[in-house]
Amino acid sequence: MRETRRPGETGKAGASATPGGRALRVALGISVALLALVAAGVAWVLHDRPDLDRHAERMLAAAGADGGGALRMTFLGVSTVLLDDGETAILTDGFFSRPGLLRTLVSRIEPDPEAIGRALLRAGIERLAAVVVVHSHYDHAMDAPEVAERTGALLVGSESTANIGRGLGLAEQRMRIVRGGETLALGRFRVTLVRSRHFPHGMAMGEIEAPLRPPARATDYLEGGSFSVLFEHGGRSLLVQGSAGFHEGALFGRRAEVVLLGVGLLSTEDDAYRDAYWREVVGAVGARRVIPIHWDDFSRPLDEPLRPLPRLFDDFDASMRFVLERAAAEGVDVRLAGAWDVVDPFDGLR
Repeated sequence: MRETRRPGETGKAGASATPGGRALRVALGISVALLALVAAGVAWVLHDRPDLDRHAERMLAAAGADGGGALRMTFLGVSTVLLDDGETAILTDGFFSRPGLLRTLVSRIEPDPEAIGRALLRAGIERLAAVVVVHSHYDHAMDAPEVAERTGALLVGSESTANIGRGLGLAEQRMRIVRGGETLALGRFRVTLVRSRHFPHGMAMGEIEAPLRPPARATDYLEGGSFSVLFEHGGRSLLVQGSAGFHEGALFGRRAEVVLLGVGLLSTEDDAYRDAYWREVVGAVGARRVIPIHWDDFSRPLDEPLRPLPRLFDDFDASMRFVLERAAAEGVDVRLAGAWDVVDPFDGLR
């Protein structure tokens, strides 16, 4: 039976059979293809990161937790470092939540109790004498009051760090506010906080002037002043430089055999800045060993292997080339510490 159409009807193909319909389909197809290409490009950029395996020979060997009273160190990402002599344990920063990149950029963040609990359990942390915060950005200070509360620790840091503690309800007597130059005696440790400067990226600087109650924007965690933290124990000395910034002359006259050197974003600065940074930190304290820290992508969970930041943000290979070249010229040993490994930071140093 022959189909009849009313005037104006286009039949089964409808409008899509018209030139305008075909053009719309082509345009939509091109748009989808372009979006796919953009997505693939973004994915490639975010996954293009240096290969840590090329530095495998520089990893410090695991030493075991029982050092007979000797100092042991465990690197836990960014500048979170556990120092323990079997009697007294001290943690710098204590950042374990590590929220994802998208959430950090577009939403509000807060400490993750489950992630904190898993990390403390895996690291064998039950009691701490202190949690020492190098500055108050979220990737250093956000979790610190929660960690202090769980472990009975004293929270040590700037007034801004104290305001993070107050926002989480940490008791005032559990906090020690420092301004730089103070030395704390904790067991056999002497811990000195020296005023420093943050790496000069200009983001989230300033002071936290009131209790900061999470969830909050990442940019609400203002730097609040930075510290170099010098640990002295049993005749050995170790410096934690949590950010690749420096205060000119601040460390001259201090001594540290080992420097845990923050290298985050160091590749984005010029040779003059990098040379000054090395001189004012590593050279100033007469270090014989450098262990790079704050190189890992802290938007990745700590349950996963640590990976350097994507090259889009930072080039760990370039930073390591600089560190290795300067170290070779000055006879300084360079090692890396694997996450969760209990190591002797002075292993092989006489």
